[in-house]
Amino acid sequence: MKKNGNMAILIKGLLLENPVFVLILGTCPTLATTTTVIGALAMGLAAAAVLICSNVVISLFRKLIPETVRIPCYIVIIAGFVTLVQMFMHAFLPELYDLLGVYLALITVNCIILGRAEMFAGKNSVGKSALDGIGMGLGFTLALLSIAVIREVFGSGSFAGMEIPFLRDHTVDFLVKAPGGMLVYGVMIALVSWLTHGRAPRKKSFSCAGCASAAYCSGSCDGAGVKEEA
Repeated sequence: MKKNGNMAILIKGLLLENPVFVLILGTCPTLATTTTVIGALAMGLAAAAVLICSNVVISLFRKLIPETVRIPCYIVIIAGFVTLVQMFMHAFLPELYDLLGVYLALITVNCIILGRAEMFAGKNSVGKSALDGIGMGLGFTLALLSIAVIREVFGSGSFAGMEIPFLRDHTVDFLVKAPGGMLVYGVMIALVSWLTHGRAPRKKSFSCAGCASAAYCSGSCDGAGVKEEA
């Protein structure tokens, strides 16, 4: 049972609780860095590295961090790992560092990372938090890649910077612009929703699970985290 439970934590971020397509977090870097496959892969791996490391450290010190300052402490920890990733990229991968630009630093305030720190790492063991970070990080990376492949292939006629001969003269420039990114993003959300829930109508429930702001809600949710109807 424990092994199955750990596996469930690891794989939930890939589809059922994908941070981009299901929880709808990290929209800004998702739209900004998915015009190219290389940019999407670099952002996904950078965010995943920060997420895994911050989850482990926050879980390790969760009992030592005072409740009243936990959010500032989480941000400081996350910012420390973001700085390390920035320094590494600047030193060894300068082209990727320039490609990601300001969005690399903005990983510090990425809702996915802060949300998992608040909802999972701050309440679970180091091992489970590491698995959660790996699963959510992979889910984020795969989500960015799936959007980037569509946008770059059909919008630029290339894949990872390599031109595709039969597409380069028939590109849809709209896809590499902001409205095109929103369109592809929306279609992917609908597709994942269809794959995970099917075509049959389902009863709507409003759950606080996975929401980074759940801790600040007061009076709007019952004990189970389900929104009460008026």
